[in-house]
Amino acid sequence: MQELEYPFNVEYLFKNKKKIKRELLQNGNFIEKNIAILGGSTTSEIKNMLEVFLLNYGIKPTFYESEYNKFYEDAMFGNEELDNFKPDIIYIHTTNRNIMEYPSMLDDEKTVDEMLNSEYEKFSKMWDKLFLKFNATIIQNNFEYPFFRLLGNKDASDIHGRINFITRLNQKFYDYANSTKNFFINDINYISSCYGLDKWANQLYWNMYKYAMEVPAIPYLSFNIANIIKSIYGKNKKALVLDMDNTLWGGVVGDDGVENLAIGPEVPSGQVYAEFQNYLKEQKNLGVLLNINSKNDYENAIAGLNHPAGVLKPDDFIIIKANWEPKNMNTKAIAEELNLGADSFVFVDDNPAERQICKSYVEGISVPDIDTPENYIRILDHNGYFEVTNFSSEDLKKNELYKDNAKRSQMMATFDNYEDYLLSLKMKAEISSFKPIYLERIAQLSNKSNQFNLTTKRYSLADIEAVNNDDNYIKLYGKLEDIFGDNGVITVVIGNIKNNDQLHIDLWIMSCRVLKRNMEFAMLDSLVKKAKERGIKTIYGYYYPTIKNKMVSDFYKLQGFEQISCDENGNKTYKLDISNGYENKNNVIEVKD
Repeated sequence: MQELEYPFNVEYLFKNKKKIKRELLQNGNFIEKNIAILGGSTTSEIKNMLEVFLLNYGIKPTFYESEYNKFYEDAMFGNEELDNFKPDIIYIHTTNRNIMEYPSMLDDEKTVDEMLNSEYEKFSKMWDKLFLKFNATIIQNNFEYPFFRLLGNKDASDIHGRINFITRLNQKFYDYANSTKNFFINDINYISSCYGLDKWANQLYWNMYKYAMEVPAIPYLSFNIANIIKSIYGKNKKALVLDMDNTLWGGVVGDDGVENLAIGPEVPSGQVYAEFQNYLKEQKNLGVLLNINSKNDYENAIAGLNHPAGVLKPDDFIIIKANWEPKNMNTKAIAEELNLGADSFVFVDDNPAERQICKSYVEGISVPDIDTPENYIRILDHNGYFEVTNFSSEDLKKNELYKDNAKRSQMMATFDNYEDYLLSLKMKAEISSFKPIYLERIAQLSNKSNQFNLTTKRYSLADIEAVNNDDNYIKLYGKLEDIFGDNGVITVVIGNIKNNDQLHIDLWIMSCRVLKRNMEFAMLDSLVKKAKERGIKTIYGYYYPTIKNKMVSDFYKLQGFEQISCDENGNKTYKLDISNGYENKNNVIEVKD
């Protein structure tokens, strides 16, 4: 929903939040999560606005909200309501008003250090206890700077300054985050700086309502929290579709010629475009897929990308659509070629007419309203489309993996027999029980897989770790490589053992990059083998339909399962009897078990 993308019309959001919520709830297909808000100040409007942003991301929250400034008591001394709530996410909303003691000019360095450590330990012990009790994901605010500097500029460097104290305390929070899984910092120090610290710390709202920031700032805070949560549960965007003329450079390459394009420091207006290309290059290095959608002759487009002052070159893009087709059609074609849903894309174009066409005719795509080139980076960045919570080696290689897929498609066109093509790939798979080194990637895959996701379940890293430590589960990952390269971990199966001889498949997912490569047959062969070793006689599979996973609606039937039920919502249950033998289905992949 465009109203819920940065920049916000705050007055509109507050006035229409109930209406927006009703509209979003009509969409269906939500991930449902329990979120506990433990607040050091008033949080009711934060909760309301956070709910709207999460619904927009396809996450339906149920909230527990602590009483005013009871965050520490709820965490440390127990609360029956919170205990029964069993949160998936715990958001601790504390601000600099919750720091108990600041240094005075009479304190020596040892006293200040003891004060700093005492303040940090109060929080770290609280986090440790929450992890032990709930095994939930924790999101913790860092501290924003105070709205005054008692020592002026020296407040930042002198140990007695509040800015110095908060900076050092924040660093301790960051160290904890860097050494602790499932713990994330909500950077209100940055958000308050962007918003404007003088406005953020409006004393009226604290004195009247005990809000630690002015109410108009709440959408920015809530949006930032929502971006962390949607990233945890795999709701990030995956790809950019970029215009070229007056987007990647100033000018029109077909009319002005390559030599007259504005890009780089030699041209007064060119530096801003070079910086934007640099920003996009860094996004690519984080695993974001870059694509071109430009009304241009292909030769002109390539010439523009080869401009000597340009940062992005043709090889940085997965797909380049430079033609005279409507841009909504080109965007859909890019999505189809990458085998991704349109809601995985962000379309960036300086032309408002082209933006409106894509908004209207490409369902689910995000189309930010960029204005002047100076604001391109800010608007993309503040929208948090590609928020990073967990980062894997596969992310670093993602662009190469998709390029390898394009080579496979080209090779497939040279074969008349599909099985001969698969054999020519010389595929080798590693299928094994979960290993600690792959747990983050497994959690990431469970949240990103939409098309090949039979039960639509989502697992945080904490959930995957719990499954891995539970002997009542059979859990397998699959890696696949071929003559073009290593795809990494691309498929996961989790089965729950019940009644000693039944296996119920809670999760079966696979990356769209390896669809139709027979990896699902190899996984089933290995799953049956593991099940037999555990005395399993029957395997049960489940299919819960969504808008995105229709392609696997008959998956279990194709695998040889028998359908035993189907309810009015299309939820299907299947079973496979393995007690009387099972014939392996994979004959094109060499499997290392």
